[in-house]
Amino acid sequence: MDLSKPLSRISELYSDNLERNGPVSTAVGWNTPESQRLRFEKLTSVVDAGAQPFSVNDYGCGYGAHLDHLLERGMKVSAYHGYDLSEKMLDTARARLGGFQGELDLRQSTTLETEADYTFVSGTFNVRFEASEDEWKRFILGKLDEMHRHSRKGFAFNLLSTYVDWQEPHLFYGDPLFWFDHCKRNYSRQVALLHDYPLYEWTILVRK
Repeated sequence: MDLSKPLSRISELYSDNLERNGPVSTAVGWNTPESQRLRFEKLTSVVDAGAQPFSVNDYGCGYGAHLDHLLERGMKVSAYHGYDLSEKMLDTARARLGGFQGELDLRQSTTLETEADYTFVSGTFNVRFEASEDEWKRFILGKLDEMHRHSRKGFAFNLLSTYVDWQEPHLFYGDPLFWFDHCKRNYSRQVALLHDYPLYEWTILVRK
């Protein structure tokens, strides 16, 4: 399964968005800062309130907005490992997050290589371009296996929902029932599906 072309196009898309918009929510595909924060709130709810300080893998980190969110909430993050396809995004993240007091590790890679307490994926799997639905589904399944292996306490991710009236042909929409069942059967007995917030997506939390 060769996904080099769609992955390259995804990198170009977000690099171009960053140049055009700067380090704001629209650069990473969210229409408003409010919708971006809501997604972060749902993903972050996987964190055990008593588990601080904790380390983070952020797969598809963009310019580091999720770390901003965690710190603004007063959470104690000991290490932040950010992964992104776009070197321009990573350069911007390095400049923005230079004052972070914990370990800062930013990598241009599609493969998770660091172990952390929690792994987050926010919107990273939404754009598939010319990859077929089956190819992209298998790609995500492989990434979830990586997240499971590299997350000590849990992980969280979101996908566009199949419970919509229409679908964009270049985006990937996930059946929440399939993904919940997959996580429940393969990763943990403690799995939550959040599909009760006003966006055309859902979030899954896996606690280990």
